[in-house]
Amino acid sequence: MDGRSICKVILETALLNDDEKIRACHAAKRARADFVKTSTGFGPGGATAEDVALMSHAVSGTRMGVKASGGIRDLEGAQEMIHAGATRLGVSAGVKIVKQAKGMTVSEGSSKDKY
Repeated sequence: MDGRSICKVILETALLNDDEKIRACHAAKRARADFVKTSTGFGPGGATAEDVALMSHAVSGTRMGVKASGGIRDLEGAQEMIHAGATRLGVSAGVKIVKQAKGMTVSEGSSKDKY
């Protein structure tokens, strides 16, 4: 192990235009970040498939990844982000998504995952 820490760069994509998103990804690449992330969760919006695809393209040809975060609430949304190029997902509905992936019935009555 080389002692190097993993570095993520968080972009508040809902506040940026496409050119700014691309420029931010290129800056993160020059800084040798390990991945870029779509949002902090405190901004006006979360991950979109369009942003993930744009960011994935901007860091292509490197070992950098893209973390889609914010607004991913079910298996369909998770799959959409992965298809768009996300290598990591930030979700608060992880248990629900895994249950859906396993074909289990998931109750929609509560926003909290239940075991």
